[in-house]
Amino acid sequence: MTAKLTVVRPGALTTIQDDGRTGHAHLGVPRSGALDAPALHLANRLVGNPENAAALETTLTGCALRPDRQVTAVVGGAPCRVTIDGRPAPWGTPVRVPAGATLDIGPATHGLRSYVAFAGGVLVEPVLGSRSTDLLSGLGPAPLAEGDLLPVGRPTEPRPALPAAPPWPAPPAELILPARLGPRADWFTPEAVRTFLTAAYTVSPHSNRIGLRTEGPSLERELTGELPSEGMVLGAVQVPPDGRPVVFLHDHPTTGGYPVIAVVPEEALAAAAQAVPGTPVRFTSG
Repeated sequence: MTAKLTVVRPGALTTIQDDGRTGHAHLGVPRSGALDAPALHLANRLVGNPENAAALETTLTGCALRPDRQVTAVVGGAPCRVTIDGRPAPWGTPVRVPAGATLDIGPATHGLRSYVAFAGGVLVEPVLGSRSTDLLSGLGPAPLAEGDLLPVGRPTEPRPALPAAPPWPAPPAELILPARLGPRADWFTPEAVRTFLTAAYTVSPHSNRIGLRTEGPSLERELTGELPSEGMVLGAVQVPPDGRPVVFLHDHPTTGGYPVIAVVPEEALAAAAQAVPGTPVRFTSG
């Protein structure tokens, strides 16, 4: 039989995430998936799972779970305190959690999002090929709530040999995002484009899985007319009426009517997942 996890404490926002739903944007379905994909992939490798196996993504305050059978778990991503029945357990390396014990993932000490992978993966029912929670469309499982039961699969591979200190990337002290101008950079004044590429912004506390919002200088538009709704991609930097850039993350809408001044490549977005409010942000010509 497979193990089941009882959610003892769901935390501020804990969701189930894998690599997301690709290939459905033409149907209006966002990609979703782990915001910090490298952290998800490393956590899964450390417990012998395929990289894209479903795991838990916590936000800031962690969560707590109790398995009904012994499971192997690893907590990675944003550093945090980990305990098993109140006793300290290592962060960033696999641990065995006995049946009936409580695995508690504490608040992030740096960064925002921790990832909790279990050998065998979290086996909720997939929707359109993914087990990811999508906060914008509502597809996939709901965010964790107290008392939820989560099935865990059977481990299928032996646990790999581990280095003494896995190379978890540190959350950014400054978020530097390479930005490829276009497709609507010509909707902004030349001065606004210069400001975008040189000014100091900070991460807004209103950021979420849909988009990283920024605070800083407003970007003035050259064209002030309406823009017909058009397709949006992961990493698109949309500029709403307040003139402050928003970087679209994994739960972003598939269409939008505000001009996109630039696009941040996907490989640069993992750091955005761990940038706490107030983190300095710079866009660079990339």
